[in-house]
Amino acid sequence: MSTGATTTVEIDTTLFITVSGPPGCGATTLCERLADAMGCPYVSGGEVFREIAEDRDMSLNQLTAKADENDEIDRAIDQRLQQIAEKWGMANKPFILESRLAGWLAGERADLRIWLDAPEDVRLARIEERVETEAEMRVREVSEAGRYQSYYDIDIDDREFYDLNINTARWGKEGVFNLVRTALEEYDPDVDEGAFSTPNLNP
Repeated sequence: MSTGATTTVEIDTTLFITVSGPPGCGATTLCERLADAMGCPYVSGGEVFREIAEDRDMSLNQLTAKADENDEIDRAIDQRLQQIAEKWGMANKPFILESRLAGWLAGERADLRIWLDAPEDVRLARIEERVETEAEMRVREVSEAGRYQSYYDIDIDDREFYDLNINTARWGKEGVFNLVRTALEEYDPDVDEGAFSTPNLNP
């Protein structure tokens, strides 16, 4: 679990939010800021994946290749994230779940599902200082998309059911945060006519 840096901004909400998107989309930055403003924790699927890689003394690329061999690693991560979603979906407390599949795994339990993205050249520039290389990022994206299609028969690029779909290259970090902040503060369950439905996944 992670929380963000100290800030004076506060968001009074009990919403359970999912944040998804490809590497370099700005999900971690947004989640840290939101977690601090909402006074809540968040769980990242990427952190879980990296922890498994460290535990097995493997690089992200090596673990991705291992995950390609069978579904054990992916399903273990997804089951854990789905259990977390089930817990917080009934808690009536603010919470943030972040992963490529967070919106799918949380399903109807989530109050607000967000997809972040940016043009590939922008995302590549953002990950220049990460341990993961450009080649590894490309391999991971293609590999994950194929596995999600194989395991769950879903298209990870299907964004129809997301409540917010933001190109983070068009706004700065503060701008993206304020877009989401406005959505949270303006949300009124009494006028909510319904979210798009999502199929249930069975990791």
